[in-house]
Amino acid sequence: MNDHRARKRFGQNFLTDPNIIRKIIDAIRPLAGETMVEIGPGLAAMTAPLVERLGHLHVVEIDRDLIARLRERFTAEQLTIHEGDALRFDFNRLMDAGQSLRVVGNLPYNISTPLLFHLAEFADRVADMTFMLQKEVVMRMVAEPDTPDYGRLSVMLQYRFRMGRLFDVPPGAFNPAPKVTSSIVRMIPWPAEKLTAIDEGVLARVVTAAFGQRRKTLRNTLRDHLSLEDFAALDIDPGLRGERLSVADFVRIANHMVARPGECR
Repeated sequence: MNDHRARKRFGQNFLTDPNIIRKIIDAIRPLAGETMVEIGPGLAAMTAPLVERLGHLHVVEIDRDLIARLRERFTAEQLTIHEGDALRFDFNRLMDAGQSLRVVGNLPYNISTPLLFHLAEFADRVADMTFMLQKEVVMRMVAEPDTPDYGRLSVMLQYRFRMGRLFDVPPGAFNPAPKVTSSIVRMIPWPAEKLTAIDEGVLARVVTAAFGQRRKTLRNTLRDHLSLEDFAALDIDPGLRGERLSVADFVRIANHMVARPGECR
C-alpha cells in the first residue's frame, strides 16, 4: 500500500512520521459525530486516525490511484470520497443544517494560496480549519503589520479568520522529503459582527493594489482609489507603504470609498 509514487503535478509529499501524525490529530481534537472534511488525504496517514475518532469523514482527492486505495481500505460508512480538484469543490455540499463544517488537510504547496482564498468563501459556515502548509506561507498568513511577511494574504485572511501558528513539521516527517519546513496553522472564522467591510470586493481590490508594488507608497499604489483629500479624511499618511497599515485601516479605506457620494462599485 505504500508503493505509490508521489506526483509532482499534484504537489504530493506524504506524511509518515507517527509522532507528528499523533501531534496533529491531538491538535485537531476530532470528536465523534462532527462533520469534517480532509483535503488531500494521500496515503491516509491522517485519514485513518480521523475516521477512528469521528466515525465518518469526508475527503476531497484528485488522484485516482489514491482514491482506489482509499476505497479498498475504508467502507462507505467510514469515508465519503469526493473525487476532484479542491480548488473547484463546493464545500457547501458538506454542510448540514445547524452544524458547522471542520476542514483539515496537508495542503499541496503548489496551490496553497489560491486554495486558501477559495476556502475563505465558505468561512461563514465553517467552525475551524487546521492545515499543514509550507512554513513560509504560514508566516505570511499570521504576519503582523510592519513586518517583511505582511502582505495581501495576511490582510485578507486575518480579516476573516483568527489565525494561529501551532508548530513546525520538519522535512524528514515526509516521503519524499520536501526541501522546506512545514507548519501547522489553525484558522477560526470571526463572527459576522466582526466583518465590518461594507463591500468585501472593494476591500480585496484596495489590498491588492496596496501590495501590488511593495516598494511604492500608498500615494502611488492607491492613486486610482484615493485622492489626497481622501487620505486626509482617513487620517492616513499617503507616504506610508502598504505593510504599515493594519487590517482595520484597510477596512476603513474600503468603507470610505464605498460611502463616497456618487461612488460606483
